[in-house]
This record gives sequence, C-alpha cells and structure tokens, in this order.
Amino acid sequence: MLKGLIGKKIGMTQIFDDVGAAIPITLIEAGPCYVTQVRDVERDSYAAVQLGFGESKPRRLTGGQLGHLKRNDLPPLRHLREFQVKDIEVSEGEKVTVEAFAVGDHVDVIGNSKGRGFAGAVKRYGFRGGPKTHGQSDRQRAVGSIGATSGTGRVFPGKRMPGHMGNNRVTSQNLKVALVDAERNLIGVRGSVPGPKNGLVMIREARKQ
Repeated sequence: MLKGLIGKKIGMTQIFDDVGAAIPITLIEAGPCYVTQVRDVERDSYAAVQLGFGESKPRRLTGGQLGHLKRNDLPPLRHLREFQVKDIEVSEGEKVTVEAFAVGDHVDVIGNSKGRGFAGAVKRYGFRGGPKTHGQSDRQRAVGSIGATSGTGRVFPGKRMPGHMGNNRVTSQNLKVALVDAERNLIGVRGSVPGPKNGLVMIREARKQ
C-alpha cells in the first residue's frame, strides 16, 4: 500500500494515553486522495505516484488540469503532488485514505513554514546585538561588522543578514502517528508540523527510521 498522503493542517491539540499522560499532537485532515498518474522507470526514468487532493469547482482549474484528471474520470482536484516510490502498488484512479497509516508508524511531514516578512538578523538568526550602553542609540539590534576592508574587500555570498524570513519548504522528520480516524479522514502526529492552520502538507513514510 502507498504510504503517502496530501492533507491540510488543522491545528494542535492533546490526547491522553492509558496512564493519563498528555500527548501533544497536530491534527491533519489527510485525504481522501486519488492516484492521478503513475510514473514508471521505463517511460519517465523514475518511479513515482502522483496524488490529487482537495475537490474544487471546475472553473477554478485550467483546461489542461481538467483534461489530465478526466483521463481517469476523477473529480476536479486542486492540489497535485508526487511521491517517489520503489515499488508501485497502486493504479491510476485508486483512492488512498488515512488507513494507509497506523498508530505507531513514523512519518515525515513536509510543508511551507509560516512567512515572517522582512526580519532583522536578531530575529532571523538569533544574533546577540550590540551593547545597550556607551552611546548605542540606534545600533542595539544591528548586524555589526559584515566583512574586512583589506584582503578580500567584499562580503561573501551567504552572509547571515536581514532579509525574508520563513515561507520555506520544511520537513519534520520521524514524527510518530498517535491517532488515525478513518471516519473523519484525520491523522494525528506527535509534535509540531510546519506551516499555518489550513496549510497544505505532505505525509510520507519516514526516510530515517
């Protein structure tokens, strides 16, 4: 069975185990997803399964997207993502649900982190900042020296400086599945998941188990 799903982050809550200990979990509305395309090594040079998630109105999709889905008589799906696999055990048109996972499994959850806008180096990288005294009227949260004048005479690429923070692709690895609710298409993983509420995430079998 394909161990991969596309879902929507709902938010965090907690559940209690048999001895009454609270377990923090993130709830994800995962699936149902449809297999929209299967890629094999002979034709595409790699093996992968493309899943679709999130039914929408046909007018929200382009003609090419609708035609791609109509090949297998699938509803208009807004989000398409690929999962690379070793062995393809599904066929186009199949439905994949949260029953692909069980409590105790370990998964990787991929999403886009929250965007923080333009941020300074203190917030973005945790810089210490300058001293609060000795005439520092406006340099308390400044970066400070960024390079030498002699020798190189320039700033090296990749220097940690103020800039756009967040909105990056982030993978939370080895999260333990603590809850599977097939009736409501919910899966709960222990710990935090990147992205805001209602953000799109991908769930796959953990790479590093």
